[in-house]
Amino acid sequence: MSTLYSRDENDPLSLVPFGEELLDRVTEMAHASPRKRNIIRFHEHGESLQRMLNAIEPESYARPHKHATKPEAFVVLRGSLLVARFAEDGTPLEGVVLRADGPVRGVEIPPGAWHSIISLESGTVMFETIQGPYDPATHKVFAEWSPPEDGEAGPGYVAWLRGQLGHVVPEVAARDLIAAEEDEIC
Repeated sequence: MSTLYSRDENDPLSLVPFGEELLDRVTEMAHASPRKRNIIRFHEHGESLQRMLNAIEPESYARPHKHATKPEAFVVLRGSLLVARFAEDGTPLEGVVLRADGPVRGVEIPPGAWHSIISLESGTVMFETIQGPYDPATHKVFAEWSPPEDGEAGPGYVAWLRGQLGHVVPEVAARDLIAAEEDEIC
């Protein structure tokens, strides 16, 4: 779900600061959403450049997909997330951890690359851009080898993916190990 950012009617050319107030607003919207993510967009669907703040919580499942002809870019403004890339058969190929405090803050995904994002901490917000115009019929192709977002298999798939990428992204494996140890202690 997305919400169009409301510009000041008296000053439509005013700047839009990506401050804590706006990041908090999109985060609160994500918390309230059944999908545990939400978008505040700065574009109309027909514009040639799509620009948005995308808040995603760890409980969210973003099904692997690709954009056939459009590059996409993410820059994390708060929190952290894992961007995963897959082979045509669904084999995880690589993962990049993006964190607002670095060392890696953003990534560009080439057209045709199967990918998914996994939030690693609550309150994660990224700035996302992709070529428009937005047409829901052609915007993205979901991977047939991955479970649908509206099913119960999503959390299991995310856990499997995190395990698969643990050797590629040791930071994720370490976080999962610490979380598992904390669960055993509690």
